[in-house]
Amino acid sequence: MEEPLRDSRTLAVQLRDRIADLIKDKGLRPGDRLPTEAQLTQRFKISRPALREALKLLEQDDVINVEHGRGRFVSALSAVQVDRPITVFESVTDMARHYGYRTVNKVLSISEEAPDACVAESLRLGPADRVIRIERIRLHEDEPILYCIDYMPRSLIEGRLYDIDWSGSLMQLMEEYGNRPRMSAASVSAVMLPDDIVERHGLKDFGPALLITETCFNAAGAPVNYAIDYHRGSHFSFSLVRK
Repeated sequence: MEEPLRDSRTLAVQLRDRIADLIKDKGLRPGDRLPTEAQLTQRFKISRPALREALKLLEQDDVINVEHGRGRFVSALSAVQVDRPITVFESVTDMARHYGYRTVNKVLSISEEAPDACVAESLRLGPADRVIRIERIRLHEDEPILYCIDYMPRSLIEGRLYDIDWSGSLMQLMEEYGNRPRMSAASVSAVMLPDDIVERHGLKDFGPALLITETCFNAAGAPVNYAIDYHRGSHFSFSLVRK
């Protein structure tokens, strides 16, 4: 019998991973039918809405196919093994955890400001709108492995900035305000950290980085976060499937 899901990830993400493990453990092959919703809810002791959200994530990841009136089946792409598909949308905290890192977030600065043209366009902001800018370094065993800048519309976050704990997951924080990101549009490039950041924060040993810049959207399709994340190249690698 499966243990209840208790870790810090959302239930849907936890359950997505557990069902993927179930597919592997049972040796299900492309074309094989998944257990029914009733069987899965009983196995994982989870509600049907949470299960359906997890199954939707698996469908989006092309792990399963849905044939209406027949059920859910293991897809052909499930046979293609990739370590960390870059197309997976998840929080930076969850992503780092998948690599085996237990990160500590060091908040470098928090400010409310007028957005530049790029941020304003990405977040669909007007001339009078303001953003919250959060600058952080993520450490694993006191070693910096991520440098991150996030922008959020000020209108989404109530209250005074210094009353809010910015050291945790921004996704969870935004969920508390009813605007958890659900998907994103991203661009990826190989870069070095900008010189001013290296000098200001003593990151001369950071080395080459994989820069992922993404605009994150809530369930209604509204942009709620513009993120600039530098992944330390010596600590991260991503895979992809081409189809």
